[in-house]
Parts: sequence; structure tokens; C-alpha cells
Amino acid sequence: MTTTAAQMIVDANARIPGVTPVEAHDRLAAGTCVLLDVREPTEWETHIVGAVQVPRGILEFQADPTSPRHNAALTPDRQVIVFCRSGARAALAAATLTDLGFTDVLNMTGGLTAWKEAGLPTADVHADI
Repeated sequence: MTTTAAQMIVDANARIPGVTPVEAHDRLAAGTCVLLDVREPTEWETHIVGAVQVPRGILEFQADPTSPRHNAALTPDRQVIVFCRSGARAALAAATLTDLGFTDVLNMTGGLTAWKEAGLPTADVHADI
């Protein structure tokens, strides 16, 4: 049976708990999680300071501790809160992390859009230019 991308997102959201942007902000500030931005590099101009940036397309390679491209910030035993612009790619990425053996993965509901709507801080790559 064929599955659509929309159904994959629904399935991922059913498997992965959500967290609000305020909760994600508080956990990041407390140092109790890794906040993972899976947007594409062209979207990173506005970003959350302290977030680890790994594009969705290479997540598996950077999350896998056995990969030569492993990102040391991503360890299966640490809480990871995943976000993108609105939440769809993050849901898929969070499901992937769970499949890779990560034990505490959350999807930040509404993504960076909801973060900004909540009035939480962001930085601009070109702010000092």
C-alpha cells in the first residue's frame, strides 16, 4: 500500500510528543535538551541561538554515532527537541531519530513560526552587517 507524505507526517505526529515553543525555550535555557533545527541552510538566516543546525537531508548521517559525519551534539540518550519552519519536517525528523534509537525526542509544535509568534528571541545572521 502506498503512503503519502501527508500520511507520514500524521503518523510521525502520532508517535512523537509535542512541546510548545515556550517549553522548548525553557529547556534550552536550562541546558536540559538539544534544540535541533532541521531547516535547510538557506533558511538559517533567522535562527535560534543555541540550536544545533542539521538539515533534514543529512540528519541520519549526523545523528548516527557510527557515521564518520556524526555530530557530537546528537547523542541517543539526550533529550532532543526538533523544529523546522512549521513542524512537518520536524515531525519526520523526530520519527527518524526515534528509529535511530534516540529515546527522548520531541517535536516543537508550530516550529520557528510559532517560536516567533510567542515573542521568543531569534538572531539574524546578518544583524551586524
